[in-house]
Amino acid sequence: MSGTGEHATTVIWRATEDEKAASRFVEFLAWVEQHRGIRLTTYREALEWSTHDVSGFWDALREFFDVVGTGFDSPALAEERMPGAVWYPGASVNFAANALRHVTNPAVADDTVIVHLEEDGTSTELSWRQLGEKVAAFAASLRGLGVGRGDRVVAVLPNVPEAIIGLLASASIGAVWCICSPDLAAKAAVDRLAQLEPTVLIGSLGYNFNGTWFDRRDHLAEVERGILTLEHTIVVTDDDDTPGRLRFADLVDVPAPARFEAVPFDHPLWVLFTSGTTGKPKGIVHGHGGMTLESLKMFGLHFDMRIGDRYYVAANTSWMVWNTVIGNLMAGASVVTYAGSPVFPGFDRQFEIVEATGATMLATGAAYLRLVQGSGLRPGVDRDLSKLRIVMSTGSTLPDSTYEWFHDSVGERSHLCDTSGGTDICSAFVGPNILEPVRLGRIQGALLGVAIEVRAEDGTPVIDEVGELVITRPMPSMPLRFWGDQDGSLYRAAYFEQFPGVWTHGDWVLEGADGTFEVLGRSDATLNRAGVRLGSSEIYGALATIPQVRDSLVLGIDLPGGDYYLPLFVVLADGVELDDALRATIVAAIRAQASARHVPDEILVAPAIPVTHAGKKIEIPIKRLFSGVDASKVDRGALANPDALDWFVDEAVRFRASRGLDTP
Repeated sequence: MSGTGEHATTVIWRATEDEKAASRFVEFLAWVEQHRGIRLTTYREALEWSTHDVSGFWDALREFFDVVGTGFDSPALAEERMPGAVWYPGASVNFAANALRHVTNPAVADDTVIVHLEEDGTSTELSWRQLGEKVAAFAASLRGLGVGRGDRVVAVLPNVPEAIIGLLASASIGAVWCICSPDLAAKAAVDRLAQLEPTVLIGSLGYNFNGTWFDRRDHLAEVERGILTLEHTIVVTDDDDTPGRLRFADLVDVPAPARFEAVPFDHPLWVLFTSGTTGKPKGIVHGHGGMTLESLKMFGLHFDMRIGDRYYVAANTSWMVWNTVIGNLMAGASVVTYAGSPVFPGFDRQFEIVEATGATMLATGAAYLRLVQGSGLRPGVDRDLSKLRIVMSTGSTLPDSTYEWFHDSVGERSHLCDTSGGTDICSAFVGPNILEPVRLGRIQGALLGVAIEVRAEDGTPVIDEVGELVITRPMPSMPLRFWGDQDGSLYRAAYFEQFPGVWTHGDWVLEGADGTFEVLGRSDATLNRAGVRLGSSEIYGALATIPQVRDSLVLGIDLPGGDYYLPLFVVLADGVELDDALRATIVAAIRAQASARHVPDEILVAPAIPVTHAGKKIEIPIKRLFSGVDASKVDRGALANPDALDWFVDEAVRFRASRGLDTP
């Protein structure tokens, strides 16, 4: 695969000079010159400085954003090693104190900070002042229940304001937070939350989705029974008469002074569980200081969010992208919470919400944008999206056709940002910047402070060639540890085994000579036909041009005797059949837009593609089914649509029987 050609060179968006001059990014560069004596005139100069003087960059960022805390007199990076980097060893900080500092700003204290929408269109609002009061009251109530520094508070809640209040109140105490979505199976929620041995659970009795009320009373009771350390359950709804449970509304109505526990920079803030679908869910622990700095960098600089902006994401709370809601509060933006379906009553529901709330930034999955594109809708023509200036797309790589459709049908001047990172850092490695243009099919570049290399299998750095994404210098948002990993062996094995001392993320990427990127999928799901490594994203990109194909999954399966099987599973639009003409169309598109080597051995129609709660296809677990792994090894609780797995289990059995192989 080459980094040349129209795909990588066509400029599809660039900021105006006025937009650049008004950005916080340019303001930051001017501040660095004034206060650090370092003149940076281009994005590449800023990136080089941030990855060579790692400590100096992060300390400048801290000072520029006036992070609330004490003890920042040491270098930001006091001890450099991976794993085990030491950041600000003498500092005391609190994530919630920084996220809520706008409460005391008289110019904005009474401005709306949270707009909550229901599926039926009703809405409620909270001001910064009201949010601060509710967080302070709930924190005092938690203290009254015996919750202290280091204790765990967990939640099973949809994307509602109470989840934000619960997180910030827990953080203000120095307690450790974790949340799961109520659509996660009860067993899967217990598998995650019980590991933390929490004393408090915040739950919901149900939620509306796709126009239907989902009663979760039995679900909540099952989660309660499964967490043996639980002392208190708090419910966010009013119509619960279960003895012993507390009402959330009662606990936020008693006025209390704001009080933030000063904790070390690396004090645990929250635990995010991986969306991995095999083995025991791994709890990734992030710290107060690291997530404060990362949120400010990500949303304050790269997405230019600030007071006056509004952020909307239709994120399931089990997905790390939900935490970006809190990150935008940190940057000063207001946020929209919405627990309903992102496609009800129509595919353009998310753009309807953008219009209704005046959101200036939308975060969404690449699959959603492709869905709206395939439906023939033109949201920017049919709706007033004039305030929408930036869209973050994540979850998978955007095909070229979606970039073109977006600027034609959503917003010609909106900055569409393909972004890639992970739960591991609760942020992104590669994404947008306002100083450089967006090139067709390419992610603009590494984010500040992210020292990326792309390495061949032998560890040699490569440019314009596909390889492993590695990070060679520490980042403060890297995990403190995995929960329960006492000796750190699981953490080291996850990231530092392949290239010792260097973070290997597990993504297969290409870096162009201009510093732009393509993410081609997980490296352990790589297709490898006749010794040639192929990217599944190239096949998905080709299929995105075929409206009859709603979704797809491609696998590369090694067979005994050196054989290789490359099946393509497609989900078709309503009323469409896979006839010879459609097969020929699919093959022609893959051959023309990828290569002849990418053409599958077989095309099969599946009813649905299993995906995680983050919307990611589970290529690796399904590949293992076809390789003979027992279906019980797949964690169904990690799936947003676990029933979709059944068809693939049966198909794997059929396939292996037809080849005379042992059935899984």
